[in-house]
Amino acid sequence: MILFNLYKAFFVIGLLAFGGGYASLPMIQEIIVNNTKWLSITEMIDVVTLSQLTPGPIAVNAASFVGTKMGSIPGAIFATLGVVTPQIILMLILGRMVFSGKKILVFDKMLGALRPGVVGLIATATLSMMYSSMYIEKIAKPDFIGIMGFVVGFLLYIKKVDMVKIIGVGAVVGILLGSFGI
Repeated sequence: MILFNLYKAFFVIGLLAFGGGYASLPMIQEIIVNNTKWLSITEMIDVVTLSQLTPGPIAVNAASFVGTKMGSIPGAIFATLGVVTPQIILMLILGRMVFSGKKILVFDKMLGALRPGVVGLIATATLSMMYSSMYIEKIAKPDFIGIMGFVVGFLLYIKKVDMVKIIGVGAVVGILLGSFGI
């Protein structure tokens, strides 16, 4: 039954998550963290972090992670198939239309209308993850390590430091703080 539930949950995410990666995060959070309780918000942030270190879309990486946690390798396969099935169907239909030479005005207008919504979804995901990273879970108390990490990462980004270096600095700081039990 868990395999079907994983497929169904990620099928819905794949079907309705327009805008890709970060725009799909609020939906993934709503379904996987809030509704099914398969992940905590902290684990969700870990999924996003790991997704930045591995190739592929965030939704596929999340499906693989949650599927593995809930149903081992078969769970990862079912969840991943669930999230990609809607795109496969949509691309087959749209590919046929596009390569037939037809102009799809409705589709163009729909994409234009979705852009502002996608920006809003990305902002929602950013604020939610920022809050969860900088405040200790279930306590409205600031997590100074999280705040410090955000400030340092933001300053490095402003100074146009390469993203790989920012991730590397974060990993080294995390290892050092972890080794001192902080």
